Formats: sequence, structure tokens, C-alpha cells
Amino acid sequence: MGKRYKQALVLSGSGEGISAILSIMENREVKKGLILEGGAMRGMFTSGVLDVFMENGVSFDGTVGVSAGATFGCNFKSRQIGRAIRYNKKYAHNWRYCSLRSLLLTGDLYGADFCYNRLPNELDLFDLSVYRSNPMEFYCVASDCRTGKPVYKKLETCDEHDLVWMRASASMPLASRVVEIDGYELLDGGMTDSIPLRFFESLGYNRNVVILTQPRSFRKKPASLMWLIKRALRAYPKLVDAMKNRHLVYNAETADVFEKESRGDVFVICPEKPLGISRTEKNPDELERVYAEGRRTATKLLPELRSFLSRSV
Repeated sequence: MGKRYKQALVLSGSGEGISAILSIMENREVKKGLILEGGAMRGMFTSGVLDVFMENGVSFDGTVGVSAGATFGCNFKSRQIGRAIRYNKKYAHNWRYCSLRSLLLTGDLYGADFCYNRLPNELDLFDLSVYRSNPMEFYCVASDCRTGKPVYKKLETCDEHDLVWMRASASMPLASRVVEIDGYELLDGGMTDSIPLRFFESLGYNRNVVILTQPRSFRKKPASLMWLIKRALRAYPKLVDAMKNRHLVYNAETADVFEKESRGDVFVICPEKPLGISRTEKNPDELERVYAEGRRTATKLLPELRSFLSRSV
């Protein structure tokens, strides 16, 4: 396309050149991307949205998930409707899944072995075959402890190695051990890039849907436990600096998302009001309530979404 565009520019002084440019613009490839914010159990909202997508044949060329956006969003690539809400309700009270006991005994609030081994391989099987055959690209975001920058990883097989990257993406500061893999020391992706829209744009995704787990009015405030974060992460001063500025980065990212939405370049799905759910919610009724809110919101917006995705670039 680049060569054709340059040739058209050479001819741009003529009607033939203008027609060539217009033709190229009209025939640009539409590359559909899906961006999933994290938020721990606010991710039940996202799970509800994604199940409606699957039930109605809504598809994308690529998805990028941050933290819970990755751990729950992977079920979108494996095409497992209802899996995320099912296992969260079933195992919410299992101390190996999420508990202070797990934090004290293993160093992880969300038990690494239970969440990334027993659960997908024994208790509620993750469909690796479908995941690997689905052509949709799937990425997760983690934070590099040493540089204080985001790291983006394409998860092609969701094998044991990929699952460690996914765990890194969801390893919340103060509640998880640092994850070491591929020469990196990693923690939660939301610390450095909560809404990786610009990352996907850099890959050529030009028709993007962003699922947020906070309402439009939400503005992030400075971290309330910054003193504790400084102490716990004192070996990683650049990551501490990233956490100091996290609210500024997050608010800038949401402003960018909504500005692009106003131009018609991005489609946003988010709760109408705060979800009011704990990050470590264990009440199955509360999990179901937030999941149902995601389903309701997605169903309501489905006609507009289809129109947005079907437009030419």
C-alpha cells in the first residue's frame, strides 16, 4: 500500500492522482482490535460483555488484556461462554484461589498453582485446542519492575510459559510475588499501561473497541498506600516512580479513549455507574450481579457496535 500511495502522490496534481488516493483510502484494510482493562473482580463486567459477543458472533482480529482483562479475556479466544463467571462463583471461597491464607503461605493473594495450573488443567478445563486454532491474536501487558515500563507479550499457545506471563500481568503489587520470566522481573500490567489502546494502534489496529470497568465519570486518584509501595518495591525505584504517576497516566489514557470515541474512531463499553464490587469479592451473588450488568450493557449497545465494526476505514 505504501508504494501505491507514493505513486498516487506523484500523480496528485491530476484528477487521476486524486482518484487514486481516494481509492486507496476507501480500500484500507479494517483491522479490528479489542482492548480489555483490568480491575480484579470488576472483570466480571468484562466477562459478561464478552459472553454476549460470543453468543452473537462478534469477532476481532486481535485482543489485548491487562491483568484481569487478560486472565478472563483469554476465554474469548478459547470461545468458552460462561467459563469465567462459572469458576469464579464456584471457587470464590476456596482459600487456594484467593485469600489472605494464600498470601501468607505462598506470597500470592491469588494462588499461582491453583489459578494457573489446577484450575485450567483439572477443575474447569481451558480449551487449548480452540484457543490455538482461533486466528485472533491475543496479547497481555505486564510491568517491567526494573524499567518501570510496560511489556507486551503475544500469547500464541497459552501453554505453561504463556500462563506465567498471564500471571505476571495480574500480579498485583503488595499482593503478589514478582514474576521472573524471559529475563524480566514483572508485576501487574495496570501499573504502567491500564488501557493499551495506543499499543494496539501501533500494531495497525484501526477499528478498536475498548471495554472499561469504571464509568465515564471515573478519575483515578494518587495511590493511597504509596508509603507502603515505596517500602515493598524499594528494590525497583523506577516502578515506584511509575506508581506515583499512575493516576496521571490512567486519566490521560481515558481522556485519549473518549476523545477518539468522539471522533468515531473508537467504540467504548463501560458501566453506567460504579460497579461497587470488591477487588477480591467472594459473594457469588455479587459476582453474578456485575456479570449481568456487563451482559445488559453489551446487549443494549450491540446494534451500535455492529454498525461501528462494519464501517469501512
